[in-house]
Amino acid sequence: MKRPIIAGNWKMNKTNAETKEFIAQLRPLVKDAQCEVVCCVPFTNIVTARKAARGSNIQIGAQNVHWAESGAFTGEISAAMLKELKVKYVLTGHSERRQYFGETDQTVNLRTKAALKAGLKVIVCVGETLSQREESKTAEVLTTQTIEALKDITKQELKRVVIAYEPVWAIGTGKTATAQDANDTIKIIRRVIRKLYGRASGTSIRIQYGGSMNPKNASELMSMPLIDGGLIGGASLNAEDFAKVVNY
Repeated sequence: MKRPIIAGNWKMNKTNAETKEFIAQLRPLVKDAQCEVVCCVPFTNIVTARKAARGSNIQIGAQNVHWAESGAFTGEISAAMLKELKVKYVLTGHSERRQYFGETDQTVNLRTKAALKAGLKVIVCVGETLSQREESKTAEVLTTQTIEALKDITKQELKRVVIAYEPVWAIGTGKTATAQDANDTIKIIRRVIRKLYGRASGTSIRIQYGGSMNPKNASELMSMPLIDGGLIGGASLNAEDFAKVVNY
């Protein structure tokens, strides 16, 4: 059986003091969780978050990684830097990185490969915009994004990859796909993985839903057979709300 994974994406939120307080509140609330629990925090909070989570079942992740080992890339963070801080997971391809910072399918692939080469686990984000959805291009977009993100990644490396399906139109809007819609769309991604890596990989890879999952809808979404977790935005910033999603 696959172990579900609930990951919080804090985005650009929380100081170190707030991070320490949050993790202290979260620890007892999720100590008996049946899923993997991950907090993807800003780079400046990683050390504090790791210390606060030490001895618990909370894993710490980063929100981005550069494809180069070093160099003139002001403001970027390398996989080796994350590895040194003992980060377990890193996000690549989040829609906000694509929308605001010029991320492309190709750079998502480069970042993902760099993280995997360093031994990190990667949560690769894919998803369609509202206009793409309304133009019935969801399958086309998700197929292209998934194929490009996983280009030159081996079947062995794929075992350290989680896919997060995040419909861009549902992020931070309060809108969410119905549980059945989310499940049906994730089926498209599994079909792509199956064609690329074989039936077993298409079945075993964990795919999260990342479009405004919250305490009210987590149970229904997580009950769907093809959904293996959630990438949580707003609801991950409050310890009690995040714990309710974790303990769906």
